[in-house]
Amino acid sequence: MPKKKYVIDLSDEERQQLRKIVKTGKSPAKVILRANIMLSSDVNSSKSMTVAETAKLFETTPITVQNVRTAYAENGLDATLYRKQRMTPPVPAKVDGDVEAHIIALCCSQPPEGYSRWSVRLLADKCVELGYVDAVSHMTISRTLKKTNLSLI
Repeated sequence: MPKKKYVIDLSDEERQQLRKIVKTGKSPAKVILRANIMLSSDVNSSKSMTVAETAKLFETTPITVQNVRTAYAENGLDATLYRKQRMTPPVPAKVDGDVEAHIIALCCSQPPEGYSRWSVRLLADKCVELGYVDAVSHMTISRTLKKTNLSLI
């Protein structure tokens, strides 16, 4: 029998937390699956299983079981069960506080000659013309104004 590279040795508190996750069934399916894998892999339990047995029991792949074991050994319980939150969004926002202030000031100013009021498309074009942003959608301007409870009507 091959030597186990990552041994799952759960404390009593961790075991109770995992049993609660499995028993209540309120967590996402992936979290429940990972909790089940960790409970079945625990060396302190009466029925510690191999990777293949665990994979067959929970109808998943042996690679998934091994990834859960590895994640627990390297990162701990919470990092294994739940996804890591991103620190920054995948695409930075075009309209930050400074640009938002310029949009609001522009909205409150006099509209261009020939217009009775600002439209979101006029505001978007003017923001690009004045160099506040490289390009901006009229919908972005609309959301910005809606967020600040300003309307163009």
